[in-house]
Formats: sequence, C-alpha cells, structure tokens
Amino acid sequence: MAQDGGVQYEPVAEIGGGAYGTVYKARDTRSGKFVALKSVRVQTNQEGLPLSTVREVALLRRLEQFDHPNIVKLMDVCASLRTEQETKVTLVFEHVDQDLKTYLEKVPAPGLPIHQIRDMMRQLLCGLEFLHSHHVLHRDLKPENILVTSRGEIKLADFGLARIYSCHMALTPVVVTLWYRSPEVLLGSSYATPVDLWSTGCIFAEMFLCKPLFRGESEVDQLTKIFCLIGLPSEEEWPTDVTLSQQNFSAQNPQPIRDQIPEISDDGADLLTKMLTFNPLRRISAHKAQEHRFFTDHS
Repeated sequence: MAQDGGVQYEPVAEIGGGAYGTVYKARDTRSGKFVALKSVRVQTNQEGLPLSTVREVALLRRLEQFDHPNIVKLMDVCASLRTEQETKVTLVFEHVDQDLKTYLEKVPAPGLPIHQIRDMMRQLLCGLEFLHSHHVLHRDLKPENILVTSRGEIKLADFGLARIYSCHMALTPVVVTLWYRSPEVLLGSSYATPVDLWSTGCIFAEMFLCKPLFRGESEVDQLTKIFCLIGLPSEEEWPTDVTLSQQNFSAQNPQPIRDQIPEISDDGADLLTKMLTFNPLRRISAHKAQEHRFFTDHS
C-alpha cells in the first residue's frame, strides 16, 4: 500500500455518504483526471494493518489486472496513520458521473426501452460472473453501487469491500437498505454467490418499474412483501439454521410477475422468476442467466 502524503489527490466535491463513510470526487494532481476517493478507518494491531485488510486489498488489486469493462477500476490504495490504534485506508477508483439509481430517476415516461434493459442487464451479469469466478461476493448490490458511464457502460462498484468494512468500520449506527437483500440474508442463514443474483433480480425489476420492487421497513416486513410475490416457501424449503420459522408468515400463493410488472416480456418474467427463487441452490447463476432466452431470442 502506498502511503498517503495528502498531495496527489485533491478533493473537489462530496459525492455522497454511505454506511462506510464519505465518498469524494477528487482530482489527481499528477494526471489532472477525476477520481473517486473512498476511505475506511481500520483498527491497527501491533504488526500494522490487520492481515484481513491487506488480503482484501490484495484481492482487489489482483482483480484489477484483468481490466474487466464492467468492473470499476481501482487505481490506487493509500494508507495514512491517524493514531497509534487507527489507520485510514483510502481506495482510489476511477470516477463515473452517475449511478444506476440517479440514472433511473431521470428516465422519461414510458420508461427504459427493452433493448436498453437487455444491454444493461447483460453487462451487469457479465461483471457479476467475473467476480463470482474469482470467488468474490458483492453482498451489497443495489442501484447506488452500479455505475453508468456517459456511453452506457455498466460498472460494478464497492465489490470486495464488504469484509474490510464489516470487520473494521467505525462504531456508528448504520442503516443499510433491506430492499435488495435475499431471503437467506434477511433470515440470517448461511449464504454464498446466489445472494447477488437475488439482488440482481430486484434491480432487473426496477429497470422496468423505475422504482424498487420490494420496499420493506424491517426484515420481517421485507420477507412478507417478498412472499406476497413469490409465495410462501414450504417447510421443507425453509432453512434449518434460522430462528424465524415459516409459521411466522401467512400462507401466500405465487403471483404472476406480469401483474406486478406489466411492461416485462414473457422471457423477462421467466428470467426474473429464476433470479427471485427462494432456495439459493435453485437460483440461476450469473453464467446461466446470460444464456437465458431473454438475451438470445428477440422475437
């Protein structure tokens, strides 16, 4: 990790704040280009930075060597000692002007054309397959973490940072949106790469609706809204390693996707159903999703 002398990156505007701190648009004084700065305070042990943080940053740098078009570029990592117990780690990313949330808010009626949704989803899934093939879970996939360039390129951001943040984030109360979380995460069950496909399904629906599909106010309310659409899973499907039982929810039958999203095609509804599958072992993978007829059959 490079040491941050505080000279090379000059903040010019605050882009936004999240659960993990403030994000700044900054100018690289050496190249003149704009970058995005994301900092996290890390508790420092006697040997310096914790091995877990070093490992996570090394993973991000290794992925960068592949220069994937649908992954935001990590350009630099700087570390500066704040106190004997704390180090500030700053990740320097390429700057992209808007995220998908902002992009969708600007879409005029009647919404995004199907060919554009197809193109954006294909890019999103391509980036996700790349992460999963390198054993990286995103874990917080939502429109704010998907960047859209002026040329319509989709770039996944904030991947691989979840473990750095969750292990070492400052002790402040955080509110992370529930709306894109998979049932296994909401229930507190074990999870793997399928969590990202659930989130992608929610984002897919949002591209048609231009608003979130499930807007719960708590974990239980979010699950209730999910089961109103996909139906209440059977007791056999219910995970055994959770405290909330299936009996906590009233019986629901699956609803037709097109009742909720009239603009979606039959192929699109089929793909969305495969993404919004309760059992993560039966949920479609990023690789398989790209082979779905939604992308291949344009009739």
